[in-house]
Amino acid sequence: MSKKILIRLIILLLLFVAIIFLMFNDNGILKYVKTKAEVNNLETQIKKYDDSLAVVSKQIDSLKNNKFMIEKVAREKYRMKKKNEKVLKVEEN
Repeated sequence: MSKKILIRLIILLLLFVAIIFLMFNDNGILKYVKTKAEVNNLETQIKKYDDSLAVVSKQIDSLKNNKFMIEKVAREKYRMKKKNEKVLKVEEN
């Protein structure tokens, strides 16, 4: 009876050491979970930047091909006007 208890105790101890080793070594489960979360975060950022790139690409294409958009940007962003054109400035209180 004493040998069985000793063997079970040794097996439990070895199992406990193996679990601790798997969790806390350099390539353990905790490192895997942390790395997986970082990968997911980076993939989210990549998707966000891809979406932003698509919007900017559409704007660039629009500015290259659409005279109305060029005029709109010139008027709104750079406050340009045509010759003999009066600009009315509206101030809101």
